[in-house]
Amino acid sequence: MIPELGHIALILSFCLALVLGVVPLLGSYRARPDWQALARPLAVGQFVFVLLAFLVLMQAFVAGDFSVAYVANNSGTQLPLIYRISAVWGAHEGSLLLWVLILSGWTLAVAVFPGPLPAHTLARVLAVMGLVSVGFQLFVLLTSNPFSRVLPWPPAEGAELNPLLQDIGLVIHPPILYMGYVGFSVVFALAIAALLEGKVDASWARWSRPWTLVAWVFLTLGIALGSWWAYYELGWGGWWFWDPVENASFMPWLLATALLHSLAVTARQGVLSSWTLLLAIGTFSLSLLGTFLVRSGVLTSVHAFASDPARGLFILLFLVVVVGSSLLLFALRAPAVAVRWRFTLLSREMFLIANTAVFSVACATVLLGTLYPLMIDALGLGKISVGPPFFNTFLVPLTLLAAFMLGLGVVTSWQQGRLQQQVRPLCGTALVSCAAGALVAFVSNEAFEVRVALVMTLVVWVVLMSLGALVSQSRREADRLLVGLGRLPGRVWGMHLAHIGLAVVMVGILMVSLHSSGKDVRMKPGDQLQLEGYSFRFEGVRRRPGPNYIANYGSLRIVGPQGVPMLMHPEKRLYTASRSVLTEAAIVPGLFRDIYVALGEDLGEGAWAVRIQIKAFVRWIWGGALLMALGGALCVASRCRQRRGQTSAAPSADAAAASLAAGQSADAPLAAQVARS
Repeated sequence: MIPELGHIALILSFCLALVLGVVPLLGSYRARPDWQALARPLAVGQFVFVLLAFLVLMQAFVAGDFSVAYVANNSGTQLPLIYRISAVWGAHEGSLLLWVLILSGWTLAVAVFPGPLPAHTLARVLAVMGLVSVGFQLFVLLTSNPFSRVLPWPPAEGAELNPLLQDIGLVIHPPILYMGYVGFSVVFALAIAALLEGKVDASWARWSRPWTLVAWVFLTLGIALGSWWAYYELGWGGWWFWDPVENASFMPWLLATALLHSLAVTARQGVLSSWTLLLAIGTFSLSLLGTFLVRSGVLTSVHAFASDPARGLFILLFLVVVVGSSLLLFALRAPAVAVRWRFTLLSREMFLIANTAVFSVACATVLLGTLYPLMIDALGLGKISVGPPFFNTFLVPLTLLAAFMLGLGVVTSWQQGRLQQQVRPLCGTALVSCAAGALVAFVSNEAFEVRVALVMTLVVWVVLMSLGALVSQSRREADRLLVGLGRLPGRVWGMHLAHIGLAVVMVGILMVSLHSSGKDVRMKPGDQLQLEGYSFRFEGVRRRPGPNYIANYGSLRIVGPQGVPMLMHPEKRLYTASRSVLTEAAIVPGLFRDIYVALGEDLGEGAWAVRIQIKAFVRWIWGGALLMALGGALCVASRCRQRRGQTSAAPSADAAAASLAAGQSADAPLAAQVARS
């Protein structure tokens, strides 16, 4: 009976979402405050019922209720508790319910923290998010019901969760990634509400930026976690494979990064509004496209969830409706919100716009490389593969161009940029960067490589320009450097930290691609291998039972260049319920290199296939991504504190204005504050 309660809660949530998508929107057009006021309680009610449905499904997994088909297909009695909980979102139906839960959570967040939004605008924003929820909840109820029963004879044992997903990385990766994906629904709803109202200004952009930043931070963390999981769990030793499903998360990240730069211009100058709106629509549209790719069955991937064409058709129709109606509305209303530009070519606005264009072109490149093979296959023209050579050829120059303009953008001023006054400091920084890049190229390679010198030059350029901008801004705050740095707002630190994080990622990608080495060898107990100054001695394999698997537990003794011995234990696991075999790599992490060992097939007579790799600077990739996410989080925290300060200051300003109107005296600072208000 408990699963039926979850199904009923989901139906009630759908009804509330439908009312949320219609009544407040009509109220905003008919000037009915009572209808508009319904938006917030409806958002709360929708979230409560979706949460109830999610908790009911989780209870079924924890209790091992195999009468629920979804539980029977993705859980088992031998599965550890942590994986029984994460199995809730381990396959199609549950992951889609998680998506709906997070969407309703974002809707609730907008309802609880509306900020300075007028009531009619808030009603429109929540109504748009309600309509998006209607589509997803209808998808769950019609094609992907997680509460379907296996009656009258439920199985005594479940089929168990996919062994690839029985990992801590997959426990936290999907919720964080979905927080990013779904978070862009907020800025999408804000864009649609602005188009309906016919008004986009600087205040709209300032209110949109924190929501976009939060979603961007979550998506950055989600992509980094996915890369880390693929590195240590799949047994290949790679951190990115240009898999179409990986690209499905990377495309909205690229466009969201462009959106953040565009919002900065709109928030500061009130211009570039049409382009900002289009980027907001495009970012969420790409999130929906990623959902279609993962769940439609058009892709075969370790990341894909479903292969049901009926489900794919539903998502495709929903995607067409959402994207088509949004772009149609944009085409009709965008001219009404366009604003004339008011800045020079050498201003910060122009560099931000240029970076926006670079990230947009990069996104279009990834989109083309991802969809073109699918279209060729769908048209019956054969099968083609678009892999790393295509993406690297286009994206590496775009990344370098973005890094160059990023360095210039942080030192130029708004509107009337005076770059010509900084020619000497810029030339000095450029010379130091070139010298550092050339030095790294000479030291890190046997022969001088231009690409190493170029990448490292731009890395040093970004870091020096960001540090120089921090020092310059701190000097304007105080005479003493440390005092001035302490007075800088969090959003300034966050911006430069995110830029430095990009430089760290660039170093990691360059070094891991050029200075990693590895061998796939046949080893028997006692065999030794020398690689990059490390000595590997294979000591054999023994059987070792796990909670729901039996492992072939390998042992390799390693002696490094400093003579320090280490013991590594790669595994080959056989999961008893599903009879699936999984490789569990052994990794010795390090700041400048990882030692990576994976156990392959049993070759007989005690010999095993062993993959040994030395991965240079690979952790800099994820470390740089964490720095970028931390920078975004600092920006969000700073803007939230600033908004709270403005809100708390408003009553005092009103009181001062009242006292002035009554003829009472007020000191000059207070009068100035009132004038600004």
